[in-house]
Amino acid sequence: MPPISSKRIELSGATGTGIGSSYGHGHSQGHLLRNSGISGKTAKWRRLYLKVPKRRLVDYVTVCILKMANDIMPIIASFDEVRFEAASLLSQVFEKQNRIQDAKPILKKAIETSQQSPFWHCRLIFQLAQLYAYEREMNVACVMLSQGADYAGLNGAEYTKILFLLSKGMLLLIDKKLQEVHAVLSQAGGLIEAMVSQHQLQKESLKVYFLVLQVCHYLMAGQVKSVKPALKQLQQSIQAITSLQTDDDLIHPSNPADLFQWLPKEHMCVLVYLVTVMHSLQAGYMDKAQKYTDKALMQIEKLKILDSHPLLSSFQLMLLEHIIMCRLIMGNKTLAIQEIFQVCHVCQQQPRLFQAHGAQIHTLLGLYAMSMNCMDAAEAQFKTALQKSSETELWTFINLNLAIVYLRTNRQRDLLALIDKVEPERLQTCSHSMKASAYYVKGLQAFFQAKYHDAKRYLRETLKMANAEDLNRLTSCSLVLLGNIFLSLGNNQEALNMVTPAMQLAGKIPDVHVQLWASSLLKDLYRLCGNPQGEAEGYRLHESFSQSLLKDHFQSSQQSEHKLIQWTEGPCPFHVISTSVGGSELL
Repeated sequence: MPPISSKRIELSGATGTGIGSSYGHGHSQGHLLRNSGISGKTAKWRRLYLKVPKRRLVDYVTVCILKMANDIMPIIASFDEVRFEAASLLSQVFEKQNRIQDAKPILKKAIETSQQSPFWHCRLIFQLAQLYAYEREMNVACVMLSQGADYAGLNGAEYTKILFLLSKGMLLLIDKKLQEVHAVLSQAGGLIEAMVSQHQLQKESLKVYFLVLQVCHYLMAGQVKSVKPALKQLQQSIQAITSLQTDDDLIHPSNPADLFQWLPKEHMCVLVYLVTVMHSLQAGYMDKAQKYTDKALMQIEKLKILDSHPLLSSFQLMLLEHIIMCRLIMGNKTLAIQEIFQVCHVCQQQPRLFQAHGAQIHTLLGLYAMSMNCMDAAEAQFKTALQKSSETELWTFINLNLAIVYLRTNRQRDLLALIDKVEPERLQTCSHSMKASAYYVKGLQAFFQAKYHDAKRYLRETLKMANAEDLNRLTSCSLVLLGNIFLSLGNNQEALNMVTPAMQLAGKIPDVHVQLWASSLLKDLYRLCGNPQGEAEGYRLHESFSQSLLKDHFQSSQQSEHKLIQWTEGPCPFHVISTSVGGSELL
């Protein structure tokens, strides 16, 4: 049985990135918002690339200097902006050193005294909310962002008010508070429509931010069909932005509190590619997912040459995580394991990413091990991923695949201990597609127990849910399993009615595992129906898929990266992986 493809959705900024940063100050920190530097009374949109030194001694000196500035400047009233900038930079240094508790009081103190400096007050609120978000204190972060929105509104900064609201919506989405997300997005959407801006780029960028959140809202709910209008609108909005000749650096808002930018145009393009890939994977359009992944990764490589922004690494990881699942579905395990190793290498460059993506990496290794029929390794990887994750959706996804491992290895006792956790009616999930997948696993369990009536009931529920949201891969899996059930019951014609469309749909995805399964059934069905021509064609297809998968299986098993399936604890064992084997290259 093929593994279930992951429906995990991540927002940019959810892992390893933040909510607020500046155009120049902290540009290298990897945050979602940027603002201009301010010099005296004149606001200038410029990039002041501050690279925080990495050496410990220089870090220590940097902290000392900034602390002195932060402590001394309150005495000199005319140096308020310098003091706020020192507080901002010092908190960034502490954040980089993972000294979050040292950064918070500095920002809180600066916020208390910065109300007469709208730009700095807003910026400092963004930074503090970001720190709370890093520590998963979403409620406190959302309170900070609400305060920021109120303050921006009182100061006539409508653009920044909407940025605060959208950032709050993003955190609520990450925290799975979908009802509150709907209310915040509705408010922000109305403000965007009514907004009158002297700079079209500002308004269009807010539209993109809003639509990205709206699309992710749908995808997190597994509503692949319902999301299509919003996704189309998002793609049109990014085209409108790229057609604008306005340069980011040439925007001069009249209100200092509006001197912020969510993302540069180039980063927005990558993000739109990413959510398109997410949708394509869930809908079962593997070719489309590969096409946009290639475009996005190429764009990221170009951008990294100019500025190795940490946010680009987060985008890169999410793209790789999705394309790896596409490779496994399409039967290309060799590329999949090489790309899993690439994910590890990208995380090595920023240790925080390993912490954020560790559970996903072990989940991918579990899926890869399943596809290689290494069931013990798959179980170990899934259990490691469960230990590293507290996300309900990822837990559910892992447990569904773990249930398939137990079914395939006939481990009834382990399955019975797990099955209550994936009971469709009890699932603690907001995802339509995840619940449909749970019905499929129940149908699979009933099939293995020869409880064909129960199996058909579960699978028809899966089909109803899958058809409602165009979940093509789940539809093809359910149809071919129903065909197998009807074959077991001796109803050959009904089996043929199920397997034939399953084969056609699997070919469009393409899902080579379902094609192999369906072609095996077709050759038997045509033989039983007395159709030698159909039997010969079924045999030819089955032989073709078998040989392709066997060849890839052998190639993948020879890759040095294949050893990763034995890694379940400690840092990634880079030392045992030879990058020269199989032509694997690191990013």
